[in-house]
Amino acid sequence: MHHPKPDTLSPDLPAGLASAARRRAVAAGEVLFRQGDAPRVILFVLSGEVRLVRHGPSGQEIILQRGTGGFFAEASLWASSYHCDGVVARSGELLEVSRRAFEQSLDEDPAFQRAWMQHLTREVRRLRAQCERLGLYGAAERIIHYIESEGEGGSVTLAQSRKSWARELGLSHEALYRSLRRLQDDGVLRAEGPRLTLQGRIKRPSAQ
Repeated sequence: MHHPKPDTLSPDLPAGLASAARRRAVAAGEVLFRQGDAPRVILFVLSGEVRLVRHGPSGQEIILQRGTGGFFAEASLWASSYHCDGVVARSGELLEVSRRAFEQSLDEDPAFQRAWMQHLTREVRRLRAQCERLGLYGAAERIIHYIESEGEGGSVTLAQSRKSWARELGLSHEALYRSLRRLQDDGVLRAEGPRLTLQGRIKRPSAQ
């Protein structure tokens, strides 16, 4: 089965594993799984966008992972149940691989095993940065942390709407918009369409 090459954050599927996968078309809004469901397949995003989401105490949606190419919800491979919901944000196609076939490929293909470990290492770094970001109190601090950790040279180009980005930051879109405007007014941030560039530091009141 032919499939596009995934992005650099995901190891490619071995030919034998790809041929055993089932191609599946998905539509925006479709729920792939619910929190508490038992994982039975490994998902590989070919096109579109899928998200891992969890809801906070007041019902706000927090985006834990956005998948636009490569493996998705891979941390659930050996879990007894999903800890989040999997939702399609943009229509596209997935590959579904049975857990048994995936585990067999890891056992039999040392190159794929190494690539998988490298992929998981990158995911750990990404999640650490996200946890650190969500632990920050202010909206401005979360915005700056995102640009510094997810971008390059103090710039990042958003591949999602700002409302979607707000949910990923654990903020209301109103709080995000206010903070972006304040950062621009203070000369800390320059916004050019989806591209955000840091150009200064947050002005903080001096100690009394």
